[in-house]
Formats: sequence, C-alpha cells, structure tokens
Amino acid sequence: MWKTIADEAAAESPLWAEALLPAQSRSGEPVFSTLAPAQHTLGLETIYEGYLVHFGRRPRLFAPGDADTALLLGDYLYAHGLVRIAASGDVDAVADLAELIALCAQARAAGRNGDGAAWAATSALLGRGSLGPARKELRLRGDAAPLDRAARTAAGDRAVDAALAVHARLVG
Repeated sequence: MWKTIADEAAAESPLWAEALLPAQSRSGEPVFSTLAPAQHTLGLETIYEGYLVHFGRRPRLFAPGDADTALLLGDYLYAHGLVRIAASGDVDAVADLAELIALCAQARAAGRNGDGAAWAATSALLGRGSLGPARKELRLRGDAAPLDRAARTAAGDRAVDAALAVHARLVG
C-alpha cells in the first residue's frame, strides 16, 4: 500500500517525487484504516497522508521542502484518495470523507482539538451516513465526545485507542 501511494505520487509530478522521503526513512504504519472496511484502506491512508502533509509533525512518506509544496501535495493526496474511494462506487463514503476533511480543517483553523475522534468515527462508520449530529457538535461546540463514542461503539475501545495513540504521535 505505501509503495503504491509513493510510486503513484512520484509518477504524477516531479515535485511529489522530490518530496518523497528516502525509502528507508518511510513509515508504513496504518492509523485509521485499521477501523475501516478493507476495500477503503488504500484510499483512506492516502487521504490521511495528505492530512499529515498539511498538519502533521512528520508525514510517513513525504517531506515537502516548503509550505507551498506541502499545501499542493496534501491537496493532491486528498484528491487522489477520494478518487480511490469513488472508484469503489461508494458515494456515501466519499461524502463522509469530504465532510471529514472540511471538519478537520475547520477545527485546526479554530485551534480546536477533536480531529482524532473525527478521523476514528469517520473511518469506523465510513459510508453509513450516521455522523451528522456528532459532527455538528464538534463543528459548533468543539465537542468531540459524540464522535469518540460513535467510533468506540463501532470499532471497540482497543482499536480506537490504538489508532488515536498513533495519530497523537504523528500529528501532536
């Protein structure tokens, strides 16, 4: 999976190829895809890598040289991941992920926490269209608890805790 993300990005643009970490420095650590349906693993990890490029301490595959490249690369990875999910025909999953990207960008811009719970809940309930009220709580009140509860109910405490621990290390 990691090689696919890296190789396809490098083939798409010399900028992305230049931003790739050396192969021995890349991390192949899944985060939220462990909570999602198997058919969406590659798309979800592609989108999450874009999130790390935008907001993480250190992405797993890339190290863009400047902020402009990071912005463009992150957007490319978001779009490429959404294309992967769309190819499955699961339009509800695409809608969930688009909501996730927007919600997390809003939370980051407002200096709020809650992105981990949003990622966990979206991944665990991807394509089910059941997160509207929980997302609204984060968006309007900064309350991630409903998203956290939804993720734990769907995927279990152990799986959510593991994903959130890796997320906290990668994003901070």
